[in-house]
Amino acid sequence: MRRLIYGFSVSVDGYINDSAGGIDWTHPDDELHQFHNDRFRDVEISLHGRRLYELMADYWPHVPADAPRIEREFATLWTEKPKVVFSRTLTEVHWNSTLISENAVEEVRRLKAGGDGVMEVGGASLAASLMPHGLIDEYQLFVMPVVLGGGTPFFPLLNTCVQLRLAETRIFDKAVLLRYLAD
Repeated sequence: MRRLIYGFSVSVDGYINDSAGGIDWTHPDDELHQFHNDRFRDVEISLHGRRLYELMADYWPHVPADAPRIEREFATLWTEKPKVVFSRTLTEVHWNSTLISENAVEEVRRLKAGGDGVMEVGGASLAASLMPHGLIDEYQLFVMPVVLGGGTPFFPLLNTCVQLRLAETRIFDKAVLLRYLAD
């Protein structure tokens, strides 16, 4: 069965974007960017919610040829990586993406059962819909040294407790990785 990872840069107070939706404070240095590139290379399928897909699709396929090598590398990885986009409002997706408009939970169950590699979920709303069903196997929080005071929380309000086990910590110059496994 495939493992599903949910990971994001997160403020010290637990937000993945600021109250205006901005993510400028998450810009990684080369060390962290290379780590993300290497990690993403191992992902079989990337699951996106609509907002994250639109954000990524607006930028990564259009990275200029004179951009830093590390950004061009991720742009190639992202455009070529198989993606499943969950949206009720989009009518089409591009760059090796498949659109699913209904029943994200059942589709993710099907995708998990379809192999033994690694998938990642991107998008707080999509991840929030999967958490209560126990579909996320690993949480990766890249804690950035900033307090935002509001925004979209990494973890949604839940009716049940999700037990986690710390599997790894790693210190980067611009972030601390906290990697947890779901019990």
